[in-house]
Amino acid sequence: MVDIPSLRDAYRARKLALFDQLRSARAPTRSVHTALRQLSALADETLGALWAEAGFAHAFALVAVGGFGRGELFPYSDVDVLLLLPDDHAADIAPERLEAFIGQCWDAGLEIGSSVRTVDECLAEASKDVTVQTSLLESRLVVGDKRLYAGFRKRFLAAIDPQAFYAAKSQEMRHRHQKFDSTPYALEPNCKESPGGLRDLQTILWMSKAAGFGNRWDDLAKSGLATPFEVQQIKRNEALLSLIRARLHVIANRREDRLVFDLQTAVAASFGYAGESQRRASEALMRRYYWAAKAVSQLTQILLLNIAERLQPQAEEATRINDRFFEKAGLIEVASDDLYLKDPHAILETFLLYQKTIGVNGLAPRTLRALYNARHVMDSKFRNDRVNHMTFMRMLLEPRGITHALRLMNQTSVLGRYLRVFRSIVGQMQHDLFHVYTVDQHILMVLRNVRRFFIAEHAHEYPFCSQLAAGWDKPWILYVAALFHDIAKGRGGDHSELGARDVRRFCRQHEIEREDSRLIECLVAEHLVMSQVAQKQDLSDPEVIGAFAKRVGNERYLTALYLLTIADIRGTSPRVWNAWKGKLLEDLYRSTLRALGGRMPDPGAEVEARKRDALIQLALYAQPFEAHKALWETLDVGYFMRHDASEIAWHTKQLSRHVPPRGIPVDPHAPALVRARLSPVGEGLQVVVYTPDQPDLFARICGYFDQASFSILDAKVHTASNGYALDTFQVVATFIPEHYRDLISMVETGLAKTLGEAGPLPPPSKGRVSRRVRSFPIKPRISLLPDEKAQRWLLNISASDRTGLLYSVARVLARHHLNLQLAKVTTLGERVEDTFLISGPELQGQRAQLAIETELLEALAA
Repeated sequence: MVDIPSLRDAYRARKLALFDQLRSARAPTRSVHTALRQLSALADETLGALWAEAGFAHAFALVAVGGFGRGELFPYSDVDVLLLLPDDHAADIAPERLEAFIGQCWDAGLEIGSSVRTVDECLAEASKDVTVQTSLLESRLVVGDKRLYAGFRKRFLAAIDPQAFYAAKSQEMRHRHQKFDSTPYALEPNCKESPGGLRDLQTILWMSKAAGFGNRWDDLAKSGLATPFEVQQIKRNEALLSLIRARLHVIANRREDRLVFDLQTAVAASFGYAGESQRRASEALMRRYYWAAKAVSQLTQILLLNIAERLQPQAEEATRINDRFFEKAGLIEVASDDLYLKDPHAILETFLLYQKTIGVNGLAPRTLRALYNARHVMDSKFRNDRVNHMTFMRMLLEPRGITHALRLMNQTSVLGRYLRVFRSIVGQMQHDLFHVYTVDQHILMVLRNVRRFFIAEHAHEYPFCSQLAAGWDKPWILYVAALFHDIAKGRGGDHSELGARDVRRFCRQHEIEREDSRLIECLVAEHLVMSQVAQKQDLSDPEVIGAFAKRVGNERYLTALYLLTIADIRGTSPRVWNAWKGKLLEDLYRSTLRALGGRMPDPGAEVEARKRDALIQLALYAQPFEAHKALWETLDVGYFMRHDASEIAWHTKQLSRHVPPRGIPVDPHAPALVRARLSPVGEGLQVVVYTPDQPDLFARICGYFDQASFSILDAKVHTASNGYALDTFQVVATFIPEHYRDLISMVETGLAKTLGEAGPLPPPSKGRVSRRVRSFPIKPRISLLPDEKAQRWLLNISASDRTGLLYSVARVLARHHLNLQLAKVTTLGERVEDTFLISGPELQGQRAQLAIETELLEALAA
């Protein structure tokens, strides 16, 4: 008689001892398989005791399937078993006995996953479902009738069609990869399912086993599918991924296969990275993970193609490209396995041919293997070889395939070995809450974005950029700048300056003309400047435009910087780019272009031109003669400089009838007028508020938008000479109603009601922050400096984003009676970079400034 509580306690104690063994930082990586096999053996032993207690007949068999069938059990993985019954004795087992057995398994601490089938039922299910077929392929006998299991195994293996199984698992792998954007470089990768994860390695072994090539890595080497060196690399990286997954389970105390932000630091500490001083411990762990996943991706690609060749010998004849390469079934194949060892120049030629040869869509397994085995050839001599320099420049000059070729070079580790500085950023995380890609993937994404500006098929995406690109004579200049713009990330210091130094060396090595070299170096050094000016400074100020024009120097440099800036922002995260940022950058480009042409904006002439254009638009609205005068006479030059003609016309149409007659005192209780429309520059709404001014007006407006789940992208705040505030906001909603008119009506009614309610400002909500912010918070930073005329102050804040953040800042400004004239709100992923132009008597005293900054820091850190 088995004592279940005692069995459970013994199982749990031994399991926890193995968990401690897995958690130990001193344990070598390769020892993970021993611990996982011991966990599997412990489960076998417990199942055997429970099987004997259940008193099942010897005619049945308990079979381990799925991951448990491999004989390596991860700490919190399911113990998947099949109760295998003979076809002629299926009715001999009572359902209640089965339920009692499964219940005892759970009582003993086994997280069991069970099924009951006869041999015929197993074969029938496997023929219909490749998942069942895969699970049974990994089966092994735990306890029971050996002859029954052997007979089932023989019939099952005979029924497998290796080619059909290969096709099904290949398709399954492609679909699985697509779920993870076909990249191993996710921020929170799944070390089991992501590309380059353990599932890819398991898929190779399943295919090999189904085809009869063996079910161990050494078997693949014996059958000629893999070289001993490749097997060694696979085993090493498989052990690392297995250890990461096992430690994730143990640290999370549940089945968790994702390297989520919450756990990255703890897992890194288990590998001994906690004491890292130069970079976050989690970044060191993730870099190691990405390198392993990249190696697995390379090696599995080689083995996949090799298995396909073995299963489906190509009837198609190889076509000679030149003396060193053939094209076979759309793949480039080397003429000899030692080609790259004999002629290293052929390495870069491979990728040039990949670009130039019509119909080629990849590299043959023989070529991939030759590249993998020739990595040691790509040394300093290879990098300094003039022939290689010329080949690389020819690749950049090709009219097609540039992005695909460089991505393939990165996947095969050639790009990082040719450009040594690129190698240092492969797999490097950016925990700035802004970029969602590793540095190397971001760079290649930016290169892709630049490239698309020069391709007619993509002209509809960014027409103005495509128009500028069409007149650009040397696209390769922008490709080189994109390749180097972030290449110095993670070294410490200003990555723009360090990158400029790197690209200067590259240009000298690759014999790029001096003028082109200067432009490339300038683009790398200044690649952040244009977005900073557009998003943080007042573009209606002629001095801002003049200073930026002086910095870029000429139209050629301006156009190149504009194209690179657009491509860079788009390449950081799908959430960062929006149409409003695009408008700011285009406005800055056009204003600077006029300044470079000697036409610096004349505020007086600019205002008159905007007024004329606005009056032309107002005429289309059939407004009464001179109906605009009442409103315009209360507005200063600053208003007309900060709004374009269409905005002025819209404001005038909506507000002119509501301007109080001149000479009548302002009624502080007059109702607020709120009007909204779909934003003319893209997503979201444009909202105008016209109401008697009050010290906490901006805070109340921010409070409403915060409560209504809107994000403010831009705010232009004006106080008219009649004591009324005319504030314009660009907002986007986190939700999209079925009809946009409902959204507009909700904003107009809700905001007006909020502004009409008296009483103190409500406390800010305790906004929730994302897991990423919790794991990698940004230390809040504040800069409060006077402008050049010392009349207004520029407040810059940087902090982790959260709900209610802007309202918290606005409450502090209101409490100190500070006047807000301009607000630029920039959200970069989970980070905010906001700029406010403010004024007020309290800013004149140093003690008051210190109090304001202290309260702002407290609000940002709350």
